[in-house]
Amino acid sequence: MKTERSHTLASTCRLYVGTSGYSYTDWTEAGFYPPGSGRADMIDLYAQRFPITELNHTWYQLPRAETIERQRRRVPLHFRFAAKLTRSLTHEIDFQRRPVLASGYRDGVAPLTQTRQLTAVLVQLPSTFDRTLHHRRLLAALLDMLRDLPLAVEFRHRSWAEDRVLQELERRRIALVVADGPQLPDRFPDLAAVTNPELFYVRFYGRSARGWVSGKTSHQFDYSYSEEQLREWIEDRIALLGSRARTGILFFANHTRAQAPKNALRMMALLRERGMAVV
Repeated sequence: MKTERSHTLASTCRLYVGTSGYSYTDWTEAGFYPPGSGRADMIDLYAQRFPITELNHTWYQLPRAETIERQRRRVPLHFRFAAKLTRSLTHEIDFQRRPVLASGYRDGVAPLTQTRQLTAVLVQLPSTFDRTLHHRRLLAALLDMLRDLPLAVEFRHRSWAEDRVLQELERRRIALVVADGPQLPDRFPDLAAVTNPELFYVRFYGRSARGWVSGKTSHQFDYSYSEEQLREWIEDRIALLGSRARTGILFFANHTRAQAPKNALRMMALLRERGMAVV
């Protein structure tokens, strides 16, 4: 794969920074939310600090329009959402019900598409989903089913790191998700590639290799990015990505002990310091 570095000032790209999920009880203990904050209050408090969030509950089960509408009504109209695609369409695939599930997902997020608050649907593929002919056909069929939604694909197996894959995403105008995480065997590299000129999408997992190898979520997302690491990301990747897309969304998933919002707020400050258009 070709890699590039750029120091171009990307002042025209609108950048939205937030976290993957927002309703973590330990964020109250860590001081991000005020003492006594309940889960129902958290999205209101979160929206006072951030312009976007990545919905996690849509991965565990099909979203319900009523639930999504309640969340939407708790935030300002300018607030944006990304939503994970349900696992029954990406991980625990029910082949016979796939078209029905895809339609159900579309109906569930309809409140956000109707108000144009849905910036992206995250198609997160498992690490075992390598680039075999069977998997290529499965993915192509899924993308066809959801082609009317703003899609972003996160590959986790390095076999997908091919120019022809990026070219197909470009043809479909689907964003490639760039993910920062520990260096593990067969992990998809964090390519600074823009496959949709309307959107680039970055996810920060943290770099705790121990947690990813063990599978313990308590360790997996227990990581805090240093200021130097955030600055390196801005100079080496975000500046380039932002020079090639109209909008960029960046999510921190290192949620343990409220490290994600802490890092996200610092990233916003550094981007503004760099002269970038942070929403």
